[in-house]
Amino acid sequence: MSRKASQFQKKVMSMGYRGKEIFKPLNTGRIDDRVACVREWIANIFFYTKNGVTIMIDAGYNYDRLKEKMGWLDIDPAAIRHILITHQDTDHVGAVEEDSDGLFRRATLYLSETENRYLTGEARRRVVFGLYKLPMVKTSNRRVLLKDGQVFTISDIKIEALQVPGHTWGHLVYLIDDSYLFTGDTLWFGADGGYSFINSLAEDNKLAMRSLETLENTLRSRGLSPKIITGHTGWTDSLDFAFRHRDQVCNSLHRQKPHDPTAPYDGYVEDGDTEDNARHVRLEKAKDWSK
Repeated sequence: MSRKASQFQKKVMSMGYRGKEIFKPLNTGRIDDRVACVREWIANIFFYTKNGVTIMIDAGYNYDRLKEKMGWLDIDPAAIRHILITHQDTDHVGAVEEDSDGLFRRATLYLSETENRYLTGEARRRVVFGLYKLPMVKTSNRRVLLKDGQVFTISDIKIEALQVPGHTWGHLVYLIDDSYLFTGDTLWFGADGGYSFINSLAEDNKLAMRSLETLENTLRSRGLSPKIITGHTGWTDSLDFAFRHRDQVCNSLHRQKPHDPTAPYDGYVEDGDTEDNARHVRLEKAKDWSK
């Protein structure tokens, strides 16, 4: 179902969200020497490389330009053997669903034990304030199921999985080498800082905000200040910016305030995503427009 679901989202969400300054994806390119990014309409997937090993974070839409854009970054899909899944929504697992192009058939998927219940059919993912059930995701990839707080290594890459329920029941964020935090749909960066992710797409908004409080406390108590990288709204290296509004949620029903002059009118229009920029322009962090 991912191909149909991806196209459905492109049409419906483009109409529903244009002009609201909600989705602000990074273009394809590199944040730094370790982290590369591919843009798929409003969503980003990421690649982390260390000592010749590249792991992938999330699998995006069922998107027909993924191989092309990975080529802009000189990343071979056949070399990807490990994919960290934050959660199983259409825009985060599409490239590993059964009706995808099959670029990553040999990759192992990592996800939480709780999130796996969506894949087995034990639970159904609900969006639009719980009114709409998403199609069940089907994938034949090998899975490794993770517990909250589990630490493991891939080659010499240290990965810690932290469960942050709310957007979905088993959503994970991944802390890599204590220096990069990939947050999927846990955080939404506005023009004046981070909020809990979009209200209409959460299983439980109050739980999502509590999860953000726990996540911030975990990072601060351990003296960590990683680059915080979101699935739809860019990245920051400031804990204060990332968690400034963690007790509030992004409201999808109206245009966002304060105004963000960098936000695209329609995030599904990719005219500015080019190979030349991907190869030569580093991806800047989110700016605080409230100053």
